Amino acid sequence: MTSIALTIAGSDPSGGAGIQADLKTFHQHGVYGTSVLTLLTVQSTVGVARVEPLTAELVDQQLAHLLDDLTPNAAKTGALGTAALVEVVAARAKGAPFPLVVDPVMISKHGHRLIDEAAVAAVREKLLPVCALVTPNTHEAAALTGRPVSSLAQAKDAARALADLGARAVLVKGGHLEGDAVDVLFSAGDLHEFRAARIDTPHTHGTGCTYSAAITAHLAKGAHLTQAVGAAKAWLTEAIRTGPRVGRGVGPVNHHTPVSG
Repeated sequence: MTSIALTIAGSDPSGGAGIQADLKTFHQHGVYGTSVLTLLTVQSTVGVARVEPLTAELVDQQLAHLLDDLTPNAAKTGALGTAALVEVVAARAKGAPFPLVVDPVMISKHGHRLIDEAAVAAVREKLLPVCALVTPNTHEAAALTGRPVSSLAQAKDAARALADLGARAVLVKGGHLEGDAVDVLFSAGDLHEFRAARIDTPHTHGTGCTYSAAITAHLAKGAHLTQAVGAAKAWLTEAIRTGPRVGRGVGPVNHHTPVSG
């Protein structure tokens, strides 16, 4: 039986992040990818020039028609842009028969905001309580919890705090911390660390999208959460190491990286 994964996210014309990165990742991991578009961006590896969210009605209609026909085994979100879009996704996810991975995309690699302040509050209040996993980086974790997250100890505290807000599991990514790239997973009352050597490269466009998409793909195929995170982390590390070096700015990771197992 074919495993199906769904991404609910924005478009990146450069192909390194957003819907494009998610679908590439789903395909590479052997799952059938479906998608619902939330916003359009004008961007390249050099920067983001414009962000245009779609209407809540259009996003909800996409979801309704898709879910009536193709039920995913797992789904994920990316950039949602506005509180209205967050609320639409949260309403559809509530009681859904599949796990939802929330990548709370807030700021692009180039520093451009992809979500407004009302939407941040909506993610905290509406989306976290209906997700199986939320995957913030340290900046996003700080925005969601209202506390600094600049050390591994603070990342662990933030993971617990986000679980207290309703998320069933929390993965705080340590890409912005010093030293090794250590991600902290808080699930079922336990903390797990996923460690990788830091790779010295500027080409990390779309890493958050790609990481959460790989986790979603593994969940769609029936993997346990800790197994899904560990496998996705290992794959992403190699994808960063072997990035294709395309574009004049912050390039993408290598979505052609072989998937072991």
